[in-house]
Amino acid sequence: MEGMSEREYSAHSGLSRGAIQKARKASRLVVYSDGSINAAASDVRRGEMTDPDQQRRSTGGDAGFSGPADSSSYLKARTALTVYQAQDKQLGIQKKKGTLVDRARAEALVFRLARQERDTWVTWPNRVAALMAAEVALGVEKQTGTPVIIEAAILQRVLEAHVRQHLDDLADLRVSLG
Repeated sequence: MEGMSEREYSAHSGLSRGAIQKARKASRLVVYSDGSINAAASDVRRGEMTDPDQQRRSTGGDAGFSGPADSSSYLKARTALTVYQAQDKQLGIQKKKGTLVDRARAEALVFRLARQERDTWVTWPNRVAALMAAEVALGVEKQTGTPVIIEAAILQRVLEAHVRQHLDDLADLRVSLG
């Protein structure tokens, strides 16, 4: 036997026997005619043909790391990618369940509801001024015994002024969805 057996080369290279068998099938090893492995030539060929990051992971060490950054940068990037993919799947599930809504749609809905509320308040003095004038006049008449007339138009203008001031104060409020 000219070279090493698979087991011997496995111990020599620090790789598992299965990894050695895969490397042999992929022609990453130099094999003598008797089937034994030429260790020196195989080390060089494996180094040229194998991705250094794959090689490092298969040995469990940091030797052979090809990146310019520290040895944990690949693992950090891989972890970040895995976390991102998990979060993306979780968001997809929440969207399908209806627990997650589109931000633009939510903002449009809030704006529409606020506009409806504002429009209701703007028209409120027109609807209630005459009724309020009659109620106040009746209350004063019961207390004093003297008939009183309250102008609905004046009460409407006062109510409109106060409602507009209140709406102006509310206009400064901002809804933040993120």
